[in-house]
Amino acid sequence: MKTVINLFHPNYQYSQVNRAMVDAVKDEIEVRNLAELYPDFNIDIEKEQQVMANADRIVLQFPLQWYSTPALLKHWEDQVFTYGWAYGSQGNTLQDKQLLIAVTVGADNYGRDGFVKYTVNELLRPLQATSRLIGMKYMKPFVVMGASSISNAELKKVGPSYRKYLNDETIPVLGDFE
Repeated sequence: MKTVINLFHPNYQYSQVNRAMVDAVKDEIEVRNLAELYPDFNIDIEKEQQVMANADRIVLQFPLQWYSTPALLKHWEDQVFTYGWAYGSQGNTLQDKQLLIAVTVGADNYGRDGFVKYTVNELLRPLQATSRLIGMKYMKPFVVMGASSISNAELKKVGPSYRKYLNDETIPVLGDFE
């Protein structure tokens, strides 16, 4: 299975957690830092579509920002998931490929009983809906909570945990409302 990680972190150089994740897998999985590739947001649509067409599992890795994705990821989706390529009567290029979200969350107070009142999975619902529209299998996301205050001991576990997760052939596919 060919896996490609598309990293969308606007401040990657300052992210301990995202760096730990990338460092753990970069020797065995292609990692593409989209903020470095497209600092001006001028997406090479053909290149991006080619990369996705050649992958079996596409990972979107990013920090949750204001309960959503970074601006570059949203722009990338708007540019790359075109009618006739990703969806529509002829748009089946991504059909049955796996979409895996790898998200870091600064706080740890998400959930019905927490301050935020929403779970991370609920906040990722637009990506799940997009996955459904374009015919991809939406895999159970990899989530790191409390990234802004993570202890050194917990940080050391993140990379190996991510590597194990990405190499797992049995990651559950989530249904529409899971």
